Amino acid sequence: MYSYEDRMRAVQLYIKLGKRVKATIRQLGYPTKNALKHWCREYERGHVLAAGYVRTKQRYSDEQKRIAVEHYLSHGRCLAWTMRALGYPCRQKLSAWIDEYDPDAKRRVVGNIVTITPRSDQQKRTAAIDLCSRRESARSLAQEVGVSRQTLYNWKNQQLGREVPASMTRRRDLPPTASRDELERELEALRRDVQRLQLEHDLLTKANELIKKDLGIDLRLLANREKTLLVDALRPTYALPELLTRLEFARSSYFYHRSLLSLDDRYAELRQTIMTLFETNRNCYGYRRIHAALVRRGEQVSEKVVRRLMKQEQLVVATVKRRRYTSYQGELDAAPENLVNRDFHAAVPNEKWLTDITEFQLPAGKVYLSPMIDCFDGLVVSWSVSTRPDAELVNTMLDAAIETISDSSERPVVHSDRGAHYRWPGWLSRMHNAQLARSMSRKGCSPDNAACEGFFGRLKNEMYYYRDWINTTLEDFMQQLDSYIRWYNHHRIKISLGGLSPSEYRRNLGIVA
Repeated sequence: MYSYEDRMRAVQLYIKLGKRVKATIRQLGYPTKNALKHWCREYERGHVLAAGYVRTKQRYSDEQKRIAVEHYLSHGRCLAWTMRALGYPCRQKLSAWIDEYDPDAKRRVVGNIVTITPRSDQQKRTAAIDLCSRRESARSLAQEVGVSRQTLYNWKNQQLGREVPASMTRRRDLPPTASRDELERELEALRRDVQRLQLEHDLLTKANELIKKDLGIDLRLLANREKTLLVDALRPTYALPELLTRLEFARSSYFYHRSLLSLDDRYAELRQTIMTLFETNRNCYGYRRIHAALVRRGEQVSEKVVRRLMKQEQLVVATVKRRRYTSYQGELDAAPENLVNRDFHAAVPNEKWLTDITEFQLPAGKVYLSPMIDCFDGLVVSWSVSTRPDAELVNTMLDAAIETISDSSERPVVHSDRGAHYRWPGWLSRMHNAQLARSMSRKGCSPDNAACEGFFGRLKNEMYYYRDWINTTLEDFMQQLDSYIRWYNHHRIKISLGGLSPSEYRRNLGIVA
């Protein structure tokens, strides 16, 4: 049950986002789709929500309760018959009334047998074995045990498994006048069959539990290490020779692999180092960047070992599900030629610049980012953040990027999409005064600016998605966004740069960033 404030917050955000159900639920984490629509309809009728939920609770008088209990006691103590005869109440209420008026009145009838005391697992197992090895009907055996026939079969399924047949008596193999010794030998053989099947069932169950194998796996095809884990798990229940025989596992091999498992973890220190690197780098380093960071620290370790250890420690980088590509079908006026033509490689800095605008949806509102990215090493040359996607957002970013050009001979090609921001007079005049070349993607073709879109994808995966922004203000978010981009430029290593960050890469080349 949600409070009034929670419901009002959900309705206001739902209306603010243009009545987009999935976006509202994704940001708040509640409620269901139908509940959100119901709250919105209620709010639109009177611009106010009910103070709380109104729940009708049917009440019965003491006389009605007494009549129901007396009818139950005098008509065979059947809950269903009493409910049909009186027309009230539900089964739970009637059971509660009976416990209140006469706690000893209720009894559970199964067939013609009244079950009073629960049975232990040993009693159930004995009864199940007797059922499999019986020479009489299952009904007679159920009457001897004191349960119904169905309960007896349920015990067999629980204790021995459904694959064990309910009757294993070899009546045709016995002569009409079989002796007691022959019957006992047959019973012992049947019990061995049951034990063998139970061992098979336990091995398959443990294989599914410990090493995540399917229940139909051939146990003989397991690796020796996996067989060792199974034997150790079932040794308290079964004898060692019995387990080794069933798995076709040599005794010497078992003890060899058991000694390997008991050794200390040789990668214990490396595991801790990898976990520290993963956490200090915003949980966004995969095994390749973790390996590069270890090499920088002087660690000599294989990349495969790093990948295996990260998998064992469940250090997984969060990624968002890719959406289906759709193209934009609008065009305002003539656009300049696509000079980049999907060639996002540059031999020197300030040769090709990429820019675009991305949006961040927060409970407190929307934030827009406009960066300028250098194709030489992916350095974010300049960026601006605002709550409005207006001309000032892109013009401020362009002015800051132009100020970073120290050599007057450098004339970068500025590539963008065909948005209106890059066709306004303010943008055009700044580009003309700085003598920068304009380049634009084809209409509705975001892959033409794939390098900039890739930066947005990495930024949102590592900083925005899978985080709770409910209590974050727009100013706090913009500060965190600015902090991330500075970390991206100066500390985040890239495999394509030899395990260096863009700033470190430029310093190594003698280029002043």
